[in-house]
Amino acid sequence: MDTTFRHAFIKNFLGQSPDWYKIAILAFLIINPLVFFLVSPFLAGWLLMIEFIFTLGMALKCYPLQPGGLLAIEAVMIGMTSAERVREEVAGNLEVILLLIFMVAGIYFMKQLLLTVFTKLLLNLRNKIALSLAFCFAAAFLSAFLDALTVIAVVISVSVGFYSIYHNVASAQGGNAEASGVLEQFRAFLRSLMMHAGVGTALGGVMTMVGEPQNLIIAKAAGWQFTDFLIRMSPVSVPVFICGFIVCALVERFRLFGYGARLPQPVFEVLKQYDQKNTENSTRQERIKLAVQALIGVWLIIALAFHLAEVGLIGLSVIIFATAFCGVTDEHAIGKAFQDSLPFTALLVVFFAVVAVIVDQHLFSPIVDFVLQSAPANQLSLFYLFNGLLSSVSDNVFVGTVYINEAKSALENGAINLKQFEMLAVAINTGTNLPSVATPNGQAAFLFLLTSALAPLIRLSYGRMVWMALPYTIVMTLAGLLCVQFLLPEMTQWYTDMGWLALSPLH
Repeated sequence: MDTTFRHAFIKNFLGQSPDWYKIAILAFLIINPLVFFLVSPFLAGWLLMIEFIFTLGMALKCYPLQPGGLLAIEAVMIGMTSAERVREEVAGNLEVILLLIFMVAGIYFMKQLLLTVFTKLLLNLRNKIALSLAFCFAAAFLSAFLDALTVIAVVISVSVGFYSIYHNVASAQGGNAEASGVLEQFRAFLRSLMMHAGVGTALGGVMTMVGEPQNLIIAKAAGWQFTDFLIRMSPVSVPVFICGFIVCALVERFRLFGYGARLPQPVFEVLKQYDQKNTENSTRQERIKLAVQALIGVWLIIALAFHLAEVGLIGLSVIIFATAFCGVTDEHAIGKAFQDSLPFTALLVVFFAVVAVIVDQHLFSPIVDFVLQSAPANQLSLFYLFNGLLSSVSDNVFVGTVYINEAKSALENGAINLKQFEMLAVAINTGTNLPSVATPNGQAAFLFLLTSALAPLIRLSYGRMVWMALPYTIVMTLAGLLCVQFLLPEMTQWYTDMGWLALSPLH
C-alpha cells in the first residue's frame, strides 16, 4: 500500500516532469530549512536563489511557477523573508504587473494587423537578405512598443500557417522525393526567419521602457519617463542595433551558422495563390478592422511617447478600443487574450518573493561592494558583465530586478552618486537584454519559440537555437560592453549639455 501511495504521489507531483527533477525539487525543500536553522541564513538564501535559477534553467522540464513557487512559499514560512515584504515588493512593481496583464492582452486584439504585415513582407520581398533584415527590423520596431512574446507569437502564427498550407498541398500531390527536399529547404528558411525575428525582439526591446518588463522596473527605480529612457539607452542600444543588422546580413550572405536558405519557388507559388485568394475574398468589414487596428497602433505609440497614462492603463485602453470597434463583445473571446500573460504574471510575483529574500538576507551585498570598490569607469562594465552572465542562463526580469535594487541601495547609502547610478542603470538594462540571446533560458522570446508548436515542425531544437544565436550573442555582447565602457559616459554628458535629458526626480 505504501508503494502504491508513494507512486501515486510522485505521479501527481509536478505532473509530466522527469522523476529526477521531482526528486531534486523535493530535496531542495528538505535541505533549505536545515541549512537556514542549523548552518547559516545567508548560505540558505544563496542556496534558495541557485535553486530558483535552476528551475528557470529547466523551464522545458517544468514551468518554473510551480517549483519556484514552492521554494518561495517555504522561504516565507521558515522566515527567510516575510509576507509583508513580498507584498511591498509586489506593490512597488504594480506598473510592471499591469503592463504584463493589459498590454499583452491588448496586442492580442491587434494580431490581425500584425499577421497581415508579416505576411506581406514574406511574399513581397524575394531577396533573402532584404527579407531577413525586414523581419528583424519589424520585430525590433514592434518590440520597442509591444511585448516581445506577442510579436514572436504573431510571427509563429504566420510561419505555422504557411507551413500548414504548403504541407497540405504537398501531401495532396503525393509527397515525392523532390517535394521532401523542398520541404526541408522550406523548414531551414523558416528557421532562419524565426531566429532573426527573435533577435530583433531583443534589439528593439532594450531601447524603450516598455520593451521588456525589467526595463519598466529599471525606469521606475531611476525615475525616467519614456523619452528619457530612450535617450539614455541610445549610446548602447543604437550601435548594438546596427551591429545586429550587420550580423543578420553577413550570416545570410555567406550562409553561416545554419542561415542562408531561400524560399523554394514551389512553396512561393502555393503561398502567393493562397494570399491572393484571401485578399480577393476579404470583406469591407475586415478591411475596416485593419484600419482601426492601425489607428490604435498610432494611439499606442503617441500615448507611450508622451506618457499620457501608466503603461498598463494604456494597454487597457487598447483592449477597450480594439474590442469596441472590432466587434469583440463576448466575455469568453476577451478572456482568451489573457491566457498568454497571466502565467508569467504569476511567475513574476514569485520573482518578487525571491527578491524579498535577497533583500532581507543581503545576498548581493558582497558582490555589489566588490564592484563598487573598483574605479567608477570599471563599475559600468562589471555591472554589465555580471548581469549578462546571469541573464544568459536565467530570466532577465529576475536579474534586472535584483541588480537595480542593489544599485538603488548603494545610491541611498551614499556609496555612489546619482550620475553614476543613472549610468549603472543603463549598464544593468543593456546587460540583462543583450547577452541574454545566448540561450532560450535567458531570452523569453526564444523559450516561447522553442516550446511552441512550430519548433518541431521546422526542426528547431535547443542546441540548434543556441548555435544559430551564437554570432548574434558574440557581436551584441561585445558591442554592448564596448559602448558601456567607452561611449556611454561621454554621450550621456553630451546629451545633458544639450539639454536633452530631464533632471531626474531623484535629485
